[in-house]
Amino acid sequence: MKRIEVKLALPVVAPLLDVMKELADGLRGSLAAPLGVTDLDPEFGASWTDELVAAQTVDLQALLGLFDDGFFAEGVVAFDDENAEAIVRATAALRLRLREKFLTGLGDEALESGNVELDQLAEPTRKAFMCYLFLATIQELIIQHLDSSILGT
Repeated sequence: MKRIEVKLALPVVAPLLDVMKELADGLRGSLAAPLGVTDLDPEFGASWTDELVAAQTVDLQALLGLFDDGFFAEGVVAFDDENAEAIVRATAALRLRLREKFLTGLGDEALESGNVELDQLAEPTRKAFMCYLFLATIQELIIQHLDSSILGT
């Protein structure tokens, strides 16, 4: 089983965890990326949405679960074959919500390249942007180091 452990600086990550928890709380009962399908049978659509929301909740719990007492004691998070897919989905959900809620004024190129003048941003936007980059980094680590596990090859 492939496994990567990452040591993180607690003073840097702790404020981002507050943002992540707030976003996860805001996603209770709703999808980060709504279905937008209007031609479904209403009962089927509601059932499908409920299943997706439940799966998203489990994924978010897996991500936030990385930052438990052990993390606060040692500053280490671990990604492996067991949690990689859920963590990638959860980080994607939070990044979508960050874009929608806090980062609409920044273009796609700026968000994806990270080429933003941080001192030009208001504090809430700066914090949201740093969280966005942190989540992107987690995704990149998993994809670079565990991609064969994710893709099943």
